[in-house]
Amino acid sequence: MKIFAAGGSGRVATATIRILAGQGHAVYAGSRHPDTIVKGANIFPQALDLHGAVDALAEQVAGMDAVYFLAGSRGKDLLQTDAFGCVKLMQACERAGVKRYIQLSSIYSLQPEKWQGEPSLASIVNYDIARFFADQWLIRNTALDYTIVGPSVLTEAPAAGKIEVNPEHGTTNPIADVAAVLAGVLDRPNTFGKVIYMTGGDTPIDEALDAVK
Repeated sequence: MKIFAAGGSGRVATATIRILAGQGHAVYAGSRHPDTIVKGANIFPQALDLHGAVDALAEQVAGMDAVYFLAGSRGKDLLQTDAFGCVKLMQACERAGVKRYIQLSSIYSLQPEKWQGEPSLASIVNYDIARFFADQWLIRNTALDYTIVGPSVLTEAPAAGKIEVNPEHGTTNPIADVAAVLAGVLDRPNTFGKVIYMTGGDTPIDEALDAVK
């Protein structure tokens, strides 16, 4: 497949891009600083400006089989990147005729009543608000074949290869496991139109994704 990954220089993006490229996909990784994107076979760095116009974004994603939104401003540009930049990328996909769209979000992004009860979320409420509105837009205002992946706290720990989907409470996720889930949902039709919240667990990732209904 030809895949476009927005936010291609982030930690989760880097791990995801490596998996996808290793599977033989051509990954066009977009970042404001394309020189910081991981190098490798099947990886094609692109300059990307999520502050730009929808038409310009549509030109970048035209001809892609799938688009990933993996960008994150780490609290520095929540409105323009994490919220509106995300929405503009969705609009660009629809304008360019790209149907498959995978979005990195945050655990319980659509359940604000849970934010204060989760210690890991209480400190990132503004980020979760941005994710709430972007995720709502994707679900309510597009006809994309979307999957939203919302991990719990990211860690640099080695991959565990096991997760729990839609847990009652979040704990942590190794970045490598989040990347494996993001890559794993790509061609699984049972994950289309689904929100997948994840945390560390006891179920192998492939088994957990196969069980999504």
